[in-house]
Amino acid sequence: MNRYERLNEERKIIEKRKRVAAYCRVSTDNEDQANSFESQQRYFKQYIERNPDWELYEIFADEGISGTSTKKRKEFNRMIACAKNGDFDLIITKEISRFARNTLDSIYYTRDLKKHGVGVIFMNDNINTLDGDAELRLAIMSSIAQEESRKTSERVKWGQKRQMEQGVVFGRSMLGYDVKDGKMTINEEGAKIVRLIFHKFVNEGKGTHVIARELREEGILPYRVKEWQNTVILRVIRNEKYCGDLVQKKTYTPDFLSHEKKYNRGQEEFVIIKDHHEPIVSRELFEEANRILDERSLSQEGKAKHSNRYPFSGKIKCGHCGASYVARYKTRKDGSKYKAWRCQEAAKHGSPHTDKAGNQIGCTGASIRNEDATHIMFLITKELKLRQTKITKNLTSIIESIIAMDTTGTDVKKLKAQIAGTQDKRTKLIDIYMDGNITKNEFSAARSKCNAEIAELQSVIDKQQAMTRQQQELVQEIRDAINEIVCGVEYDDEFYKHILDKMVVNDKDNIDVYLHLLPMKWSYTVAKASKKALAPERNISGASVPISVRSALHSAYGIV
Repeated sequence: MNRYERLNEERKIIEKRKRVAAYCRVSTDNEDQANSFESQQRYFKQYIERNPDWELYEIFADEGISGTSTKKRKEFNRMIACAKNGDFDLIITKEISRFARNTLDSIYYTRDLKKHGVGVIFMNDNINTLDGDAELRLAIMSSIAQEESRKTSERVKWGQKRQMEQGVVFGRSMLGYDVKDGKMTINEEGAKIVRLIFHKFVNEGKGTHVIARELREEGILPYRVKEWQNTVILRVIRNEKYCGDLVQKKTYTPDFLSHEKKYNRGQEEFVIIKDHHEPIVSRELFEEANRILDERSLSQEGKAKHSNRYPFSGKIKCGHCGASYVARYKTRKDGSKYKAWRCQEAAKHGSPHTDKAGNQIGCTGASIRNEDATHIMFLITKELKLRQTKITKNLTSIIESIIAMDTTGTDVKKLKAQIAGTQDKRTKLIDIYMDGNITKNEFSAARSKCNAEIAELQSVIDKQQAMTRQQQELVQEIRDAINEIVCGVEYDDEFYKHILDKMVVNDKDNIDVYLHLLPMKWSYTVAKASKKALAPERNISGASVPISVRSALHSAYGIV
């Protein structure tokens, strides 16, 4: 073999060799040598070099990033872009869980790569996406990996909750506190600012906007925000950690794949520990600051132009005269104000009497504090939560039976049998025509008639099936709406506004509540504090609100 032939043979070998990329990922930043970032890269490099038909293109690697989503993996996304550009022919990776723990992602990316002639080899799973049965095996194995990820997520959440119950703090440092190894310790530099904020708000009577401006003017540096604003001051005043309490699980992660956090509106149980750590301000000062804040919020509400912004506007009715209740602001002995609801007829004319024209006016309708009405709604939503499955089942069964009436009277099986009979009749027409028993025109007319009958019957079937699909979709929408209604959240005015039909105040001790879409009534007793038989509940501000259920849900609807 001469020099030219040898060079030509080497060129063919080089052209025959596949350009191979490798992808590796470690889910944590630890120093574990068996799964470390460096050891995986070294392993793939040696593995590719041992195959004479392969040529290493590049090793793509993401470090310390979760594998349940591909959105945040920069190197993974760069590798996909290079593959589509034709830069290499093959990707090797250790296993499916390293590539993607989301089944849809696994199938989507391997299909997309296959369209561009690029295969993926999952070494531990023994899958080459260029093989015929690869997608089926990939779907099974990636589903297993995804389920494993879900179980891991559940185990982690369970473990975290147990630790939270033991007082371990999950979260980062904040103004006034350093968080390290699950423990909170006071940061005196930040604590001084916290105490100053509470002092200005309570003792000096300054508003949140003024406090924010003064902190800016005094050159006090903000903590983890660009500048001091009234919203930052509000968060400080509302944060229970500053009086020594700890509330965790304020946010939760509904989807283990996306890792997207959402505010906990009652979907998951909060973990609350009182006197958990050393407070920066006294409990008395903290409660006084929040009382002032609530009072100012009420006074601002009183200035509102549109009454329908309140959840109870027009919905509290008098059990004596039927008039709507109106909001009134009353003053306590200590000078603080609170909102209450009073019968409009009683508020306008006082006690029942006869006016100069001989008309009976006035009413004895009892007033109700806004906090009592709110707490009653809270108790109802708690009751709904406990009975959620049963309530949803009963209501949807009633609605389904009503909707089903629209589609009764149409027997699809019977219609299909008629179509089959007409088709058979149409087939026999050919034999009759071939035997010369009918003319061509008669055959065409009879055949057209059969076709028309089949088309008409099929149209009825199609319409019926479309109605059935719409019925199923409608029932599902209604079921979802009911689930939203019966999955009450803690002290959510907007939620109460939507679900409350009316609240009827018969007297101080008897209040009936009716909700939209729920054909039932709740009866509550607002008892006096002296009644020892009733265990007091707690309202949103911490004051005692002795409210108890007097009669349960009506059993006529199958709810109890």
